[in-house]
Amino acid sequence: MQRLALLTVTLAALTFSFVSAQTAPQSWLDRPLANWNKAGDRLPAPPPSGAKSGTKDESRESIVNRCKLTPPRSTAAEKAVDDAGWIPFWNFDQQLLRDDVEIVGGMRVADGMCRPASYNIFVFVGGRFAGVLSPVPMTSRLDSSSGVVRVQPPAVTAEFARYTSTDPLCCPSSHVRVTYRIDRSPSGPVAIATQVTTRP
Repeated sequence: MQRLALLTVTLAALTFSFVSAQTAPQSWLDRPLANWNKAGDRLPAPPPSGAKSGTKDESRESIVNRCKLTPPRSTAAEKAVDDAGWIPFWNFDQQLLRDDVEIVGGMRVADGMCRPASYNIFVFVGGRFAGVLSPVPMTSRLDSSSGVVRVQPPAVTAEFARYTSTDPLCCPSSHVRVTYRIDRSPSGPVAIATQVTTRP
């Protein structure tokens, strides 16, 4: 009887561990919005590649050559992203610049299909860094990765993919739209996330 009880407890623990391992960590999109961008913040450095990011260690030069990239470096914002150690890119190959608001992507890693990984999307106002669209680095085709970004001063909107544990990588179950307000503070511009809505 005691052996059966021990076996039951062991199986329950193993089942719980398996279910926990299959459960993705909670996304920032599931929590109440917090203001992660601050006026006067410095543009963050990219995360390390390799084991910590779940990708192989590869230099910027190797990624650029392997993927035949031509990183844009014509604007002050693009140069700032490059100088901070990221590989700059245009979101969906479109330069996003309206009035004095510019959106520039920056990646540290590219996957085997040369999609951005360990990346973020940076907001600049009047050539000054105003924040990132995600509080954590993103990876293409994973939960909370970015999609279409629109610039409509004084606001920016961005769509993010929402995956469940059963979704194929091609097809997230849903998307959400995050709206950001651009504050032009005397201490520096800042992009503030104000609303998350399910995409219609």
